[in-house]
Amino acid sequence: MSPSPPARRLRLGLPRRVFSQVLLMQLAIAGGVVVLATGLFLAPLSNELDDQAMQRALAIAQTTAAQPQIAADMKTSLPTVDGPVQAVAERIRHASGAEYIVIMNMDGVRWSHTDSLQIGKVVSTDPSVPLAGREIMQIDNGTLGRSARGKVPLRDASGDIIGAVSVGIEYDSVRARLFHTIPSLLAYAGGALAVGALAAYLISRRVQKQTRDLAFSDISALLAEREAMLHSIREGVVALDRGGRIRLLNDEAQRLLGLGTEVVGKSLDSALGPGRTTDVLAGRVTGTDLVTVRGQRVLIANRMPTDDGGAVATLRDRTELEQLGRELDSTRGLIDALRAQDHEHANRMHTLLGLLELEMFDEAVEFVGEVAGAHRVTAEQITEKIHDPLLAALLVGKATVAAERGVTLAVSPDTSLPDRLIDPRGLVTIVGNLVDNALDASSGSPDARVEVVLRAEGRAAVLRVRDTGPGVPPEQRETIFMEGWTTKKVPARGKRGIGLALVRRLAERQGGGAEVGEGPDGGAEFIVRLPEALSEAPLASAEEVR
Repeated sequence: MSPSPPARRLRLGLPRRVFSQVLLMQLAIAGGVVVLATGLFLAPLSNELDDQAMQRALAIAQTTAAQPQIAADMKTSLPTVDGPVQAVAERIRHASGAEYIVIMNMDGVRWSHTDSLQIGKVVSTDPSVPLAGREIMQIDNGTLGRSARGKVPLRDASGDIIGAVSVGIEYDSVRARLFHTIPSLLAYAGGALAVGALAAYLISRRVQKQTRDLAFSDISALLAEREAMLHSIREGVVALDRGGRIRLLNDEAQRLLGLGTEVVGKSLDSALGPGRTTDVLAGRVTGTDLVTVRGQRVLIANRMPTDDGGAVATLRDRTELEQLGRELDSTRGLIDALRAQDHEHANRMHTLLGLLELEMFDEAVEFVGEVAGAHRVTAEQITEKIHDPLLAALLVGKATVAAERGVTLAVSPDTSLPDRLIDPRGLVTIVGNLVDNALDASSGSPDARVEVVLRAEGRAAVLRVRDTGPGVPPEQRETIFMEGWTTKKVPARGKRGIGLALVRRLAERQGGGAEVGEGPDGGAEFIVRLPEALSEAPLASAEEVR
């Protein structure tokens, strides 16, 4: 036989669910508040009832002592059961509902009492205070038990003190009034507790819905996992609240945006400053996979609103991918140039073959000389003016592509650039972007032409790229340098609209700038100034001087 399963132990303690714990805590708080309020109400109520009883006893004693017949009868009669003082006292006692009315002389001998056997005997409590002319009220014990008492002096017609009047209110009646009040008070307290329990239940149900009936340990684990995940992933995450203030910034977002944890709680405009990155993260620019540039980084941003009115934005670093894409563009440009040269070379070879077959040898020699000289002249013109090999090779290749597209690419006679570039790759990127845009703008126009002017002014380099295209309207001359602005068809491999933005950023990184105006031929003229583009010129040696 299989062993019987072990009996499950009854586990006592707080429930694990947030809903149950919140409900129990709120019920405990509501119950505690009701008990405390009831106790705080009963304590002064008991004192108030005692005070009312003593005030009533004192009032009856004052009324009794004000009867002039009592003082007169005490002077003319003896303390007996049938005496006039006892008769008056009993009449007042029955009329007022007091427990007893004791009238005594200066020696403390009773002239009246509820118990007739006590008449003629000395009182059991100290009568010195009222006999001294002062009124007193108190809770005290006597021959009839515990009572609320009021004592006043008894004066004759001339105002002399001849005794005292002591009146008692049964203390059990005071306690009975208190106990009679408690059920009503408890009914109100129970009603308040019921309302509090209902409110606690409704609040707990809302908490249950918002926490999806999770336990506190589950919530703690989720928070720990969230922190670990946010700070370990290689995507930047920026969480914003309803007011657009930064609520969370993980490590990768801090790196990509160049921010620190001190910006948490600040608005995007104050943390990032104005610009496209701020507009994208704030939702003022909508779309998916939006391209933006922050510093020298090309970022892809996506923004998702949250139920509480905030948003979560993710950032991906596309700088290296963009560099690879531009290298691919350069490679494609080189391939296009080679294909154009191959196509042109094939045509020329066919022409040469035809001349040879026709035995036009002199013409063939002349044709070969012209072709070789034209290519040599173009390359020599560029290398004579631009001594940096990377930049010269770029322009030679772009000249071949331009010829294939029916555009004349010319290097201005004013061009002069020594081989002292500090960042030749950066300038290649700038020139390549501007020349490509100029070729696109000029292609198809009559007498299409693109002119490049590149001069060194001390350590500064000034680049001008002119075209014969439609130009740039004045109202768009700043907009075109913003990320995402483009007039070209978006390629399948990625995004457009970041070339001119990178041109300006690369120029600004070297302390310069980029602007656009109208060219001499009516097209656009892009001007880029790089103040620190060249290294210091080496000093000439003595041999070179001679």
